[in-house]
Amino acid sequence: MDNNDIHKCVRLLEEIRDNQKLQLDRQAEVFALQRDQLAIVQKQAERAERIQDRAEQLQASSAQLVGGARRAVTIILPLVIALIIYLSWLIFRH
Repeated sequence: MDNNDIHKCVRLLEEIRDNQKLQLDRQAEVFALQRDQLAIVQKQAERAERIQDRAEQLQASSAQLVGGARRAVTIILPLVIALIIYLSWLIFRH
C-alpha cells in the first residue's frame, strides 16, 4: 500500500465513524421521542383509570336511586290503587 491508499483508507474509516456517530445521534432522538410518547400514554392511561373510577361511582349511585325508586313504587302504587278504589266507591254509592 502506498501513501495514497493509506489516505483513502483513513478517509473511509473517518466517514464510517462519522456515519456511525450520526446514526447514534438519530437513535438518541428516536429514544427521546419514544420516552415522550410513553409518558403521554401513561398520562392517558391514568386519566382513563380516573374516568373509569368515576363512572363506577356514578353507576353505584344510580343503582341506589333505582333501588329507592322501586321501593317507593311498591309502597305508593298499592296506596294509589286503594285510593282510586275508595274514590270510585264514594262516587258510585249514590
